[in-house]
Amino acid sequence: MDQNSSSLPLNTYKDIPTPRADAKQITALVKTSGRVTGYQLSDGQVLTKEQAVQLARQGGIAGVGISSRNGSEYLKTLPDSQEGNNLSNLPSISQTQSN
Repeated sequence: MDQNSSSLPLNTYKDIPTPRADAKQITALVKTSGRVTGYQLSDGQVLTKEQAVQLARQGGIAGVGISSRNGSEYLKTLPDSQEGNNLSNLPSISQTQSN
């Protein structure tokens, strides 16, 4: 990871887990009323923000760190030289049913 290619400081992360070899990628954001409520993974699995944070903490999601805002934890893209893999650049899907 080329940390010099980004202006995002790593100290904004609460935790940066080491991904396992079988770690999934986030492929889409799940939004409800315009707010991110979860993430879709590369295997098609859809997780709530809380489930995704827990899985990332266990090394199950690659390319993300854990941040916190107003007491709520969420995933944030780790800085690298690519814009296309930033969570804010991923497609969004709507969650129509509760889990």
